[in-house]
Amino acid sequence: MLKHLVMAAGLVTIGFVDARAAELVETESPLSVAETVANFVEAAENAGATVFATVDHAEGARSVSTELPETTVIIFGNPKIGTPVIAAERRAGLDLPLRVLVWEEGGQTRIAYEDPEAVRERHDVEGADEAFRTMKGALDKLVSAATGG
Repeated sequence: MLKHLVMAAGLVTIGFVDARAAELVETESPLSVAETVANFVEAAENAGATVFATVDHAEGARSVSTELPETTVIIFGNPKIGTPVIAAERRAGLDLPLRVLVWEEGGQTRIAYEDPEAVRERHDVEGADEAFRTMKGALDKLVSAATGG
């Protein structure tokens, strides 16, 4: 659980937020983490998105002599889609570009992303409806391509 701190009108309230309550869309991949990541990156680039970075958390863990199952974050986006969202509400830039997590859990590769509607709600974005629809559709297609679907 994540500790959540809210300040409003000079009052501080502390509550707990379940990390899974963030509207994650999660699926299994029949492929390895490396294959799923490679497929996702290729599909994203072929779709006109820019892959800004891949973050290999397992490699980072090994660098401090700690074991972590394969866990990779892919950070990617397309300014044609994301810019209208950020223009409507700059704070949405905290969640853009988009991120996808690919990891191994119990011998199974998983892939997940946050539903763009959760970003819209968290930042109270008004407008940019088409951009949010496009994000959701693109994420679904890219995950399908990454998992061999």
